[in-house]
Amino acid sequence: MRTDGTAAAAGEGAPARHAVVIGGGIAGLAAAHRLLADGLRVTLLEAGPRLGGKLLAGELAGAPVDLGAESVLARRPEALELARAVGLGEALQPPATATAHLWTRGALRPMPRGHVMGVPGDLAPLAASGVLSAEGLARIEAERELAPTEIGEDVAVGEYVAARLGHEVVDRLVEPLLGGVYAGDAYRISMRAAVPQLFEAARTHASLGEGVRALQHRAAAQQAQQAGRPVFSGIDGGIGRLPQAVAEACRAAGARVSTGTAVRELLRTAGGWKVVTEAGAIEADAVVLAVPAGPAARLLDGLAPAAAAELRSVEYASMALVTMAFRRSELPAAITEGGASGFLVPPVDGRTIKASTFSSNKWAWAGADPGLFLLRTSVGRYGDEGDLGREDSELVDVSLRDLGAAVGLAARPVASTVTRWDGGLPQYPVGHLARVERIRSAVSALPGLAVCGALYEGVGIPACIASAGRAADVVKATFAGVGAQGTA
Repeated sequence: MRTDGTAAAAGEGAPARHAVVIGGGIAGLAAAHRLLADGLRVTLLEAGPRLGGKLLAGELAGAPVDLGAESVLARRPEALELARAVGLGEALQPPATATAHLWTRGALRPMPRGHVMGVPGDLAPLAASGVLSAEGLARIEAERELAPTEIGEDVAVGEYVAARLGHEVVDRLVEPLLGGVYAGDAYRISMRAAVPQLFEAARTHASLGEGVRALQHRAAAQQAQQAGRPVFSGIDGGIGRLPQAVAEACRAAGARVSTGTAVRELLRTAGGWKVVTEAGAIEADAVVLAVPAGPAARLLDGLAPAAAAELRSVEYASMALVTMAFRRSELPAAITEGGASGFLVPPVDGRTIKASTFSSNKWAWAGADPGLFLLRTSVGRYGDEGDLGREDSELVDVSLRDLGAAVGLAARPVASTVTRWDGGLPQYPVGHLARVERIRSAVSALPGLAVCGALYEGVGIPACIASAGRAADVVKATFAGVGAQGTA
């Protein structure tokens, strides 16, 4: 990271340009880190009491836990590169196990291999798993008799897959997998935005099954080239360590990083920007908005009303994570033996929890205490958030009830905590990418302003970091006098 305080566009000996990043989630922190590397002075302002957004490290019964996101997609480079840049390279570690199950049709069943986000290509492992009924399997086979379907500019994942392969595939495979990422409804989620590789396969092949098999062949070739590289990665002690490490690196490079500092207004000036907080105004050459749609819309109301209107139409899903610590000796073999990483729950089965992660199996660091076992459940998805009105103790109880039915758990936890993520996950309905382009187009009319975060390029950590890099490129191009938001 450059710390000489010179920006390329400022000229030799001139003061470095000043950028203000509004929002201290992983996207805002990554944007600040990148802008510092580009030679800018940076101020980061976070309205809440802490940094990290949906990444949160905690402790339960004396053991470290992740109370938010727990892993990153390791076959995208952005998150791993950032972790290494801030000194966490040696702490990166793959899951100790990735043996997941589905709790469906009254039993815990192995997650079948040979699928793309639940859409099957190879029927043999799917049939062996028992996830689908005989009728559901026959419906998949019948796709070969269907004429090709015109997919258009976008389509809902569930709508298209159900039309081609039947509702069982969507309800028992696609829904729980997509729900684990977006806490959303597969019948509303954009295929083009959420599963772009599947969208392209559907556009270029006569049948969906044929397209999935082509994707699998391609993936197999890539895996052969990347032998030994895990699909996912965590961090020893929890992925929630990443935001603090980035913040410390930013401070060490000269950034001012403030929490509890809400931005009340954003104003254009003759020379750039004025960021108004309760403590006063901050002059800036550039601003990066790394906040959810609602706060972004409020700040853009008078500056880019078209962008603000689009942002206000973005919907979010809420969820809660119930993290529990048990005495290992009191747990059933279905949890402690066999190395299962946990299970997903299709909404069609009518359970309260939508997933459970056996953390002490999945992560070596979470299983370090031989007498303690950590696991967590998640509750709440778009359109089904009624259970989130329950008290924390009730959420623990309903989680235990479902775990008892799924794996025979009868023990009470020695400690538990509930983490609520209200409005935590932006939804990606059909047309989402077009909406994002309209937002960026409207913002591009304001030189020195950029946006980033989970609603633009994906909700995963690498995607958020990539959107931060794109925002930094917009700022850099603005200073060079050659760029705009839509061309970054």
